[in-house]
Formats: sequence, structure tokens, C-alpha cells
Amino acid sequence: MIIAANLKTNHTRAGVKNYLDATSDFIDKSGARDRVFVFPPATALCESRSAVVVGAQNAYPAESGSFTGEIGSQQLDEFGIRALLIGHSERRHILGEGLDLVKRKFDYFAGLDYEIFFCVGEPPEIKEAGFDAVMTYIERQLDGIDLSYDRLILAYEPVWAIGTGKTAASEDILAVHGAIRRVCDKPLLYGGSVKTENAGEILSLENVDGALVGTTSWVSERFCALLEIANKLKKD
Repeated sequence: MIIAANLKTNHTRAGVKNYLDATSDFIDKSGARDRVFVFPPATALCESRSAVVVGAQNAYPAESGSFTGEIGSQQLDEFGIRALLIGHSERRHILGEGLDLVKRKFDYFAGLDYEIFFCVGEPPEIKEAGFDAVMTYIERQLDGIDLSYDRLILAYEPVWAIGTGKTAASEDILAVHGAIRRVCDKPLLYGGSVKTENAGEILSLENVDGALVGTTSWVSERFCALLEIANKLKKD
């Protein structure tokens, strides 16, 4: 399984160091065998630990250049970072990243052999329109993305569930993940108010290969509790 922490705009450099120390120590002592990723804010990027892969939440599709406020592959190379979130709903809906830019990012970083966590998911008005509308929306987000890319990881994150405390019902997760699985055989994570109370149920579902975790992951103890739940499932 793959368990990933999206720290978003939280933690300082010192805070991330403490977080990674605690998480790595837990993994070493528990013998957890899941793949673990942590995505800190850009100001706290650092090298990966043996047990934890550090990735970037965002990057511009260029090595360097005149892109004020952005970071490129040159800055990621400094820390040996080779994992990246692309298409997160907060980038799409709050910061205005359109399909063209998202695809440009995917193509550029796939060309550099990055492990790409590609996020898809529907806003509440699409959810209310029914399953067919949801899948049409997600298919549009996947249009032009090379679903055969070897280092692709998909993350289904319904926008209405992110940071709201609302979690998609198991039957909804099964339906969406099942439909995505029919067009892509890459690892498929669920994200959207994953917490210790529901992680066991979600991670046990068919076609759920792990979780991309937001709020619950911001405290290392809570994230480690999720890792413990995942490890106990022993799901291949």
C-alpha cells in the first residue's frame, strides 16, 4: 500500500525535520512495510529518509527561468526529489490551474521520470448530478494524460470531501475506483477526510491501494496511527 501525507501550507523547516524524524522512527520500530511519502511545503523541502520519500506539492514545468513564485526541477534536484503532486483540487479550484497547465506539468515531469501523484475529483455540484456526471468530469481531467506511464499514481479526491470532515461513502469509492481501474491499472489512492476512524474501512476496499491524507497527516502522531492501521491490514 501507499500512504502519503500532504502537509499543504503547514510546518516550518524545523517542524518538518521533527515530523520526518518521528515518522521514520515509527516505521523503523514498527516494521511497517507500506510505501510512505511526505509532501512538505516548498520552504521545507529536504532530502528523503530511508523509510520516507519526500516529494513536492507543486512545481512549474521548467528547469528554471522567469517564473516568479514558482520552483522548477533545478530546485527539486538540489534535494534529490523525484516525487510530485499534480492536479490537486486546491491547485485547480483555488489557484486556477486549468487542464492545459496540469497536462504540461504531467508531460514535463514524466519526461524526467518523476513519480507522479495525479489527483482527480469532482466538486459538489457535479457529485449532486449523479455518477455519470462524476465520471464524465474525471474522464475530462484524465484526457491527454498518459495512463500507461510507469511511475504514475492516481489519487481520487472528491473536492467536497477535502478538509470538510465529509468522507465519500464506501459504495461511492468502490464505484469510482472501479470505473477508474477499468481504464488504468496504476496504483489508485483515495483522499478526502481520511482519518483514523475510517482509514481501516477505506483501505480495505477493493481497488483502493492506499491514501493521500491531508488534515489528519499534519500531526506526526496521527499520521503514524494511520500507518499502523494500514500495516495491520497486510493488504498487497
